[in-house]
Order: sequence, then structure tokens, then C-alpha cells
Amino acid sequence: MTTTPEAARGPVPPGTGWPGDLATAATPVAHDAAEVQELAAGAPTLHELVARQSVCRACPRLVAWREEVARVRRRSFATEQYWGRPIPGWGDDEPQIVILGLAPAAHGGNRTGRVFTGDRSGDFLFASLYRCGLATSPVSVHAGDGQRLLHTRMVAAVRCAPPANKPTTDERDTCAPWLVEEFRRITPSARVVVCLGGFAWQAAWPMLRAAGFALPRRRTPFGHGAEAQLSPPGSDGADAAASAAPPLLLLGCYHPSQQNTFTGRVTPAMLDAVFERARQYSGLGPPPPRPE
Repeated sequence: MTTTPEAARGPVPPGTGWPGDLATAATPVAHDAAEVQELAAGAPTLHELVARQSVCRACPRLVAWREEVARVRRRSFATEQYWGRPIPGWGDDEPQIVILGLAPAAHGGNRTGRVFTGDRSGDFLFASLYRCGLATSPVSVHAGDGQRLLHTRMVAAVRCAPPANKPTTDERDTCAPWLVEEFRRITPSARVVVCLGGFAWQAAWPMLRAAGFALPRRRTPFGHGAEAQLSPPGSDGADAAASAAPPLLLLGCYHPSQQNTFTGRVTPAMLDAVFERARQYSGLGPPPPRPE
């Protein structure tokens, strides 16, 4: 974690040394939906795309909320510097598995600078990823803790922490080009998209359509373990190499929220089963043994 004097409140300026921060003072900033579209499509590399995501200011309500949280801070984290900026995708640049979530938590990702890091949902999720051989550590506490995802990339449908964990439809749509363009850049390697919760499941369909995947006429409803296979771009025969690629698997998973895990709606075994299925479909094989 990063401690800071009481006066150092608010979001972390880009290029000031936060672990994993790819943005600089010169990184272009989107201020509305049109600029998000332009800057996402125009990013020359995946790393530049990530940098541009992390400084976006296109949604006034989300900007105000994430920065207010970073200034006021929760009492238990009063001595910590909050990230207070959009949370970009992270993990393997050529992943077989993509984990899609809703949005960062106000005192989780918005504090630590990494989605699903520093909150109880993340504690539950990363323990499963570690057991399934998709993360190097069973815990994830901060962007600089050495945690690495294996064969996996983690993204959020909405990159800023929303009030009450509920982004609006307009905020989701404004943020969508960041998600679409990131997924487009990793499509050649991606074999499975694991959607954590119904919001992520709904956000996945337009993302996949925009990336060129053929969607079924009737969409599979969300549920834990729900599956849908989608034909890759070029499967109409226009691109022989793409048409030879296997279908992409969309895989549903109940969100590991505190409410779901405390009530038993999601158990460790249920989460493990989803990621083991993702490993099997993507050709990674069974998880490697872990030391006792």
C-alpha cells in the first residue's frame, strides 16, 4: 500500500510513479463520449490504450464520485493514497481467458489501482484463481504487490467506481469503446470470456458484436455456469485462418460479492468449477499442483 501525508488527498497524477501506471502527463484525456471513441480507436498499442483508459474524464458523475472518495477516504484506509482514477485492464497481453466484471469498488480498485484488488470480492476471486493456476498469489492487495495473472486478463465493463455500485446506461455506453477496443486487441488469443455477474454478461454481447463475433439469434440467459459459443471473426469464409479458429466460449459466473459469498450463493467450489472449465476449454489443461 501507499501511505501519504494527510494533505495528499485526491487522485494520483499520471506519471508520478504509481506501480503499473502507464500514463504520463502527456497522455491524451477523453472528456466526452466522442473523444472516448476517438482515443480508443486511435491508440497505437495495447499499453497506450491502457494509459488512455486510466486518465478518462468522460462521465462527470463518475469523475466527481471517484475523486470525492479518494479525498474523503474510508477511516480504515485514512493513511493511504487512493488511486482515484479509472481502472484499466491488466494481466496477460495475450490471454486465453478474459475475466469481465462490472466496475471497480469505491474502496477496492478505486483505492488500490487494480480491479478486484483490496476488497472482499477480490479476496474470494483471487483465492480461486490461484487454486486454478491462473494467478501467482492467492491474495491481491495493491497494484504493487507482485501479483500476476497467468494466461488471463481482467477488465471491467465500466472503468470508474460508480455511486452505489450502479453505473447508468449512458455511463456504460460511454465507457464501452475502451472495453471493445481492448478486447479487439486481444481477440487473436482469447478463447474464453468469464462474465462475473449479470451486468457483465449483458455488456459482453455488444463487445463481442463490435469485435466481429457472430451472435446467436437467441441469446443464452445469464446464470452460474451458463455457456454460449460464438463464431470468431471471419467464420463466414472471408478469412480462412480466422474461420479455422475454435468458437469463443462465453461463460457465466455469479459475482463473488460479499452478499453472494456470505449467503452461500457462490462457494469456492462453484467459482473453481467455472475457472477449471475455462482452463479446459482454452486448452490450458488441469491446474498445476500447488504446494501444501
